[in-house]
Amino acid sequence: MARHVYSCPVRWSDMDAFGHVNNVVFLRYLEEARIDFMFKTAPRAGEGSFAGGSVVARHEIDYLHPLVHRHAPVTVETWVTKVGTSSLTVAYEVKDEEHTYARATTVVVPFDLERGRPRRLTDREREFLEEFRDDREPEEAVAA
Repeated sequence: MARHVYSCPVRWSDMDAFGHVNNVVFLRYLEEARIDFMFKTAPRAGEGSFAGGSVVARHEIDYLHPLVHRHAPVTVETWVTKVGTSSLTVAYEVKDEEHTYARATTVVVPFDLERGRPRRLTDREREFLEEFRDDREPEEAVAA
């Protein structure tokens, strides 16, 4: 099982009044990693269909350790846990060598921007997603 690895900078503006990365900022980190995965990695692999659009249907996130400002980026590992006919579930871990700061999942629905409605995954998209598929949820994948 392959994982997409994204190096995400921790910006000073990501901190909240308590001196750690704000919970909402973690969603931005996940978004950056997901966009890099679906809109940069997929086209390099010969698949450009995701550029047609997608929407987030659900986020679920567990915050495990406070992340404070630092100059070194954090790593966001991304993989696919489910591939349906018209949705997929992406799992993430935000971490470094010492800590896992958050584990999360996102349900993504491919979207037809011209028609303004959800669409089915194409065969080529499904093939690409299968390369990054691991049915285990983030905490199960770590324990294995």
